[in-house]
Amino acid sequence: MQRIRLRYTKRGRLRFTSHRDFQRAFERALRRSEVPMAYSAGFTPHPKVSYANAAPTGTGSEAEFLEIALTEARDPDLLRELLDSSLPDGLDITDAVEARTSGLAERLTASVWDMRLDGVDPEEARRAVEAFNAAESVEVQRKAKNGIRTFDARSAVADLQALDSPADRPGDKPCAILRLVVRHVTPAVRPDDVLSGLRAVADLAPPVPAAVTRLAQGLFDEESGTVTDPLAPDREAAPTAHPAVAAAVATAPEGAGSA
Repeated sequence: MQRIRLRYTKRGRLRFTSHRDFQRAFERALRRSEVPMAYSAGFTPHPKVSYANAAPTGTGSEAEFLEIALTEARDPDLLRELLDSSLPDGLDITDAVEARTSGLAERLTASVWDMRLDGVDPEEARRAVEAFNAAESVEVQRKAKNGIRTFDARSAVADLQALDSPADRPGDKPCAILRLVVRHVTPAVRPDDVLSGLRAVADLAPPVPAAVTRLAQGLFDEESGTVTDPLAPDREAAPTAHPAVAAAVATAPEGAGSA
């Protein structure tokens, strides 16, 4: 059995697809691409696909991860191309590596988010960020299955800043862009919780819903304050050529492929 780890995106309008919608689309792509999937045992076998820390519905993402189990070895790059061509635009497979280490989910300890606040003056956003960062704790509330839950949104935030870069869309309306690095803790602190915290400490209230995009997720480096690529250990542990490719090269007739 071979395990392949994939990185995929949710862009544009497809940020509004639920995790279940993506599961259905991905399983259709597996069938269309004729991927030799391993299946679970029991009365209702299903493809062995493990999803890790999916982004909330309505948020975009450049860094979603999953792992699939195969019954036959495949080249990760070719598999990525096949699956990507079988998915709708916006759900894009951007990276694929053979799993050569354990604990992918354990390496997803933090996320980097961009939050676009249309209608908010950048200087107002900067003052709100300063107030949030200066607070020892910022209590927010979220509706849960068992009622309203109150928790601290400040302790999970490793970094929050208002960017100086201009908005990527022309127009005369103000726009602020915030960059957020948040640790994955329990209960999970999401970007909308941080926005609730900004409202609590500085009365920052965007007139329209924020456009939120996850830029990265992976292992949080406490020294540098950065989030590292969770697929890097698998890539570093891989040989210079995929075994199936290396075997094909070794058994090719002399002069094969030459002009």
